[in-house]
Amino acid sequence: MENRYGPARARRGFLRHAAAWSAGLAAWPLARAQGEALLLAQSIALSGPLADLGQAMHEGAKACFAAVNAQGGIHGRRIELMTRDDAYDVKRAVENLKTFIADPKVFALFNCMGTPMIEALLPLIKGSELPCFAPFTGATSARPADMRNVFNIRASYPEEAERLIEHLATIGIRKIAVAYQNNSFGKEVAQACDAAMRRRQVQPVAAVTVENSGADAEGAAAKVVAAGPEAVVLGLAGKPAAGFVRAARAQRKGLSLYALSVMGSAATLNALGDDAVGIAVSQVVPLPSNGATPVVRDFLQAWRGAGVSLEPSHLALEGYINARVFVEALRRAGAQPTRAHFIEAAWGLKRLDLGGYELGFDHPGRSASRFVELTMVGKGGRFIR
Repeated sequence: MENRYGPARARRGFLRHAAAWSAGLAAWPLARAQGEALLLAQSIALSGPLADLGQAMHEGAKACFAAVNAQGGIHGRRIELMTRDDAYDVKRAVENLKTFIADPKVFALFNCMGTPMIEALLPLIKGSELPCFAPFTGATSARPADMRNVFNIRASYPEEAERLIEHLATIGIRKIAVAYQNNSFGKEVAQACDAAMRRRQVQPVAAVTVENSGADAEGAAAKVVAAGPEAVVLGLAGKPAAGFVRAARAQRKGLSLYALSVMGSAATLNALGDDAVGIAVSQVVPLPSNGATPVVRDFLQAWRGAGVSLEPSHLALEGYINARVFVEALRRAGAQPTRAHFIEAAWGLKRLDLGGYELGFDHPGRSASRFVELTMVGKGGRFIR
C-alpha cells in the first residue's frame, strides 16, 4: 500500500543512514557506566484487555535501552526503565503516576499508555519540568499546546483518519461509511473523517456508533451494510472492532474495511482470524519485518539481542523508536543533564532521521512524526504493504 511520503522519499538517504545507529553508539562514551543510572518511569498495561499492546511497546523500548547500556550508556550513565502495570485502569495508572512524580530520582516519564491515563496525568505535571516523553495515544486531547514538557511522537488519530480518506478519494471511492466507538477516541476519528470528506466534497453514506461493550456491533453493521458503501472506515478498537468486523463480514462478503493503527493489535487480529484478512490498516511506523529499512534493521538486531519471545510488531517497533528518540535527546543534553537541559535538547530535534523514519519537534501540541502509511492484513494476521 502507499507510503505517505512516496517511495522515492522512503528510499532517500538509505545508504547514508544504513549505519547511523551503530555509528551513533560508537560516538557515545564507551566507558563503564558510573554513578547512578538515569531513571525513567512508565505506567503501562502489562495485563488486562490491552496487555498485548503494552507488552509489545514495553519490550521494544527495553530492547533499545539494553543495546545502549551494553555500549556503556549515555555519557557513561545507564538508562533504567522502572515500569508498573496499570492493566489499562485509570485509577491504578494515576496511583502509579503520583508515585513516580513524588520520587526525586525519576528523571522523566516515558511511554506511558492510554488516552484517559494521559488526560489524568497532564494536570499533575502542568507547570513542572518533569518530561512526559512519547505517551502512547493519538488523541488531540493528549497534545496540550501550552506544555513544553510533553513530547508526542506518533501521528495523531486525525492524521491517520485523514490519510485513510485521502487514499479512498484518490482511488475514486465516493460512497464511504464510518463506524466509530461511542467514546472520545471514536468521536475524534469520526469528526476527522467528516472534515476530510468535506474537503473532498464527499458525503458519508452512513455514520454509526458502536458501544464500548460491542453489544450493538451486529446492529451497527446491519445499518452500514444497508447503506451500500463501497468502503467503511473503522474508528474502533478491541472488542467493538472485532464484533463489528465479524458481523460486517457475515452480512456482506468482500466489503472493504479501513482501520486505524490501534485496531491492528495481535489480540484483535487473533480474535478475528480469517475475517481480518484484507482489512487496510494505517500505521504510524514502518513495517517491522522490512529489514531493508535501516531503523527496522536496527530494531530487529536489538530485538534479537534482547532475546524477546514475542513476535516483532508495529507496536514493538514504536516502543523502540520512542526510546531511540529519547536517547538522542539525552545525548544532546550533555554529560550532566537536568530536566531543563533535556527539554531544551528535545525541542532541538528538528530533522532527526533514524533511517527511513524522520521526525522533528516543532511546538507543543503537535506530533513530532507525520509518518502514516497503509498496510493490509494478510493470512495469519501478518501485515503486508
